Amino acid sequence: MLKKRIIPCLDIRDGRTVKGINFVDITDAGDPIELAKRYVEQGADELVFLDITATVEKRKTLVELVTHISEEINIPFTVGGGINTIEDVSAVIKAGADKVSVNSAAVKNPDLITQIANEFGSQCCVVAIDTNYENGDWMVYVHGGRTPTPIKTMDWIKQIEELGAGEILLTSMNNDGTKSGFALELTEEVSKSVNIPVIASGGAGRKDHFKTLFETTHASAGLAASIFHYGEIPIPELKRYLLKENIAIRWT
Repeated sequence: MLKKRIIPCLDIRDGRTVKGINFVDITDAGDPIELAKRYVEQGADELVFLDITATVEKRKTLVELVTHISEEINIPFTVGGGINTIEDVSAVIKAGADKVSVNSAAVKNPDLITQIANEFGSQCCVVAIDTNYENGDWMVYVHGGRTPTPIKTMDWIKQIEELGAGEILLTSMNNDGTKSGFALELTEEVSKSVNIPVIASGGAGRKDHFKTLFETTHASAGLAASIFHYGEIPIPELKRYLLKENIAIRWT
């Protein structure tokens, strides 16, 4: 059995880590490099950095941040936000990122997924999906959760796997920041429908939320932000709890 992963997510805006609720009410959460170093020391399995307001003008700034992060940490990390072309991917990978996350650009140009997979390998290509439940179905949103699309999440899931994605970062906008638990039914439906790893995101608030996620779905990882940023649940404490509950996790 593959061991489950615990992944802190750092949403970046203007070089700072921020956090919101349901993708709004954004507040400052600290320096991304200092947080990253802390998470490495605490035993995080991977890290995800998402530039939530990325623009072409800020691309150089993000690459510089990736370079600094890669110099300070020794665990895999994924970078996303405003990555629109294979050149953007190349710049971030050369700066030290292990994987890239694409969302809006992949919806606009699905061939980008295949290009990344062909150039850097499927394991490098994470497709992030921001999804909202409305009118009886889960729908895909883009532009940081600000813009709805007519695409049903389950249809998109199957397409991106066929295009060569190596992993899915699935965020329930309904659960995001609420600390009420992960979207379990959605996560299980998605993870059973594909043969690539699914990272569940949105809603973690207690240690038992991770236990329930791993016991009731096939998600390979649980991602969270504010509970880690503000020290509400230290990663070592979470991992000790999961080990005690007989969840197969990585422990160093």
